[in-house]
Amino acid sequence: MINEVTVAGFKRFHGTSFTFAPLTVLTGLNGSGKTTLIQALLLARESSTRDHATTVRLNEFYGMSLGTAEDVRNWNSADRLTVRIKSDDAERSEWTFTVPFSEALFLDIESRPGTVPLALRSTPRAFTYLAAERLGPRSVLGAAPLPTDELEVGSAGEHCAQLVAEIGNRPLSDASRAHPDHTAPESRLLKYQVEHWICEVARPIEIDAVPFPGGTVTALRFRTPGSEWVRAPNMGFGVSYALPVVLAGLIAQTGGLLVVENPEAHLHPSGQSRMGVFLAWLAARGVQVVVETHSDHVLNGMRRAIGEHGYLGHDQAVVHFFESGEEVDPVVHELTFTPIGGISHWPSGFFDQYQIDVAALGRVRRRRR
Repeated sequence: MINEVTVAGFKRFHGTSFTFAPLTVLTGLNGSGKTTLIQALLLARESSTRDHATTVRLNEFYGMSLGTAEDVRNWNSADRLTVRIKSDDAERSEWTFTVPFSEALFLDIESRPGTVPLALRSTPRAFTYLAAERLGPRSVLGAAPLPTDELEVGSAGEHCAQLVAEIGNRPLSDASRAHPDHTAPESRLLKYQVEHWICEVARPIEIDAVPFPGGTVTALRFRTPGSEWVRAPNMGFGVSYALPVVLAGLIAQTGGLLVVENPEAHLHPSGQSRMGVFLAWLAARGVQVVVETHSDHVLNGMRRAIGEHGYLGHDQAVVHFFESGEEVDPVVHELTFTPIGGISHWPSGFFDQYQIDVAALGRVRRRRR
């Protein structure tokens, strides 16, 4: 498990360290550095999986489009970018990148660690990144030219249909990830477990994947109980956006890392809350989870998973709240959870808009009286 990440010389970060836990939540104002922290992890992972490479791309990996070397260099730093990670299986790992010239679309790899944390190795399903911009409903999805056991969902969820078709009828590889209310032996097939969580997060549905002749594309289809099968575009965005999150979590390598941006996208508030429960529950079952979110409903679902359901210990989760500002480094508050699902402290701007809006409406009512 990753315990700490330090980023220096990269975009907003002159030099900042972050505590990581089995569940790590990144939240705060737009443009305050949350995505930059995730991008630093992606750079470290990309350079770790290319053993003989001397450069790392800034574009066209994991859907990234970071621009030029000048775009990612911190203005208050020298032309050196560093990512340091402390983990259980690699006490200290450090990657150092340098800027070859301002308009370069890559960085030079100056050094990388001899021992890399499991989550950043090229082991299949040890590292999963799901971008905020995932694929919406599609009539068909492409197939990856990989053996079944190496298939992953893809950063946009583009291989979900192929995974459901090829391994949906297999039992879960980790029996501890059977849904807490759905543990009968005959229901432990991956497809049934995915369906159970999707029913809670989005709506009651069944899922099927139909490979087309030739094997290059696969269609997803859905049906509600007692209805006919329909194509994905007729089921809406919520299911298509939630499916890769649930599927990736259930197949992730034990000891691996799942990074999810905006898991709340296109979900009803009740579904957002249940997605928070799922991610916290997953973090207690051998998969480290990093979540970037703007949803108080997701956060409250995590709080319920800790305080109400007892799925995750309160000391196994941390929240980093990013403030905006003109400081050299972003102002980041580290928040923890209490045993009953409370938050250690509540900085100004931290999911307080509901109270602000309700108070404003109360003042309007009082004036009119």
